[in-house]
Amino acid sequence: MPSGMRVAGVMSGTSSDAVDVALVEIRGLRKSGIHLAGFYSQPYSPRQRRAILSACNAAAISVAELARLDFWLGECMAQAVHGACRQAGWPLARLELIAAHGPTIYHQPQPRPYLGRAIAATWQWGEAAVIAARTGVPVVGNFRAADLALGGQGAPLVPWLDYLWLGDSRRARAALNIGGIANLTYLPAGCQPQQVLAFDTGPGNMVLDALAAHYSRGRLRCDRDGAWAGRGKVQADWLRQLLRHPFFHRAPPKSCGREQFGAEYVQRLILHARRRRILQADVLATATALTAQTIVQGLRQAFPAESDADPGLEIIASGGGIHNRTLRAMLAQAAPQWRWKTSDDFGLPAQAKEAVAFALLGYAHRQGIAGNLPSVTGASRPAILGQLQPVL
Repeated sequence: MPSGMRVAGVMSGTSSDAVDVALVEIRGLRKSGIHLAGFYSQPYSPRQRRAILSACNAAAISVAELARLDFWLGECMAQAVHGACRQAGWPLARLELIAAHGPTIYHQPQPRPYLGRAIAATWQWGEAAVIAARTGVPVVGNFRAADLALGGQGAPLVPWLDYLWLGDSRRARAALNIGGIANLTYLPAGCQPQQVLAFDTGPGNMVLDALAAHYSRGRLRCDRDGAWAGRGKVQADWLRQLLRHPFFHRAPPKSCGREQFGAEYVQRLILHARRRRILQADVLATATALTAQTIVQGLRQAFPAESDADPGLEIIASGGGIHNRTLRAMLAQAAPQWRWKTSDDFGLPAQAKEAVAFALLGYAHRQGIAGNLPSVTGASRPAILGQLQPVL
């Protein structure tokens, strides 16, 4: 197999707002060998997004509904690949591989008793057979399962791209992604793969999006630019209470999702605010501060103790959360000594980063190269990630 490959990285994350496609030409596992040729985002309609979110961590839902959503998302992903190729002027026949990572319906990396065994489990939607059938391109999907089978968290998986793209021989950096969940990657100066540290810090946009949708009665998908939170006042006592959540105090490796910070968590916030007569803007401000504080807490956990005294440290942010001005202001205020940048400053568009990462993981699968970092996920050994669906 030739070392170069044209790959479509397809990503729909925990925010479940769109299917993102990155068209990537990959010629080796180094920054100079990864070229983003096009990026395309296909939003879900409000009705479609509600169907996805209502199924995630649902207390009760039919097996038929879950199966239909899985196959429907395969159709959506295939449609998005077609749209990306049209926009970029790429004939679909140029594609050699699709690497597809759909929304996580369930993620439980800690083994729990089940039918006499301790079972960890994860499930991402988007039927690979449907994508392959609609595009005529082989598909690699189900990226988290192999790492989970080896005792890892199955997440985060983007740090491999962070290591290849952002690692520097002279300075320490941290890559921060603020999607539905916020996660960070710490890259010591001159780091080797086994020195990379990465983990989820807690909710990113997930809680904020849900609160904005609830208080706007469905008119808003998010608190655009953080404007609503910006009009509010952080409730300091409530914030201190929220920061006691056990997840924030666990040592890495660790990952989280809607199981910890989904609909049930948001409902508790809404009920608390109603009982205490807290203004809606104040609820948004406090939830935004929770995201900011847990990110900074995670950064302090990752960086050496002396890092606070080093103004040269760079925090390189990506994901939808970087558009939230109130969140960005809170981050800068909480840690003004660090240099805050975005991945765009390093030639990697913030919105495309995760899709590029999965394109890279798909390429690694086809080359027989391990794509996980055991120092990040806690897996017992490196593993080739994903499962291949040939062209039907």
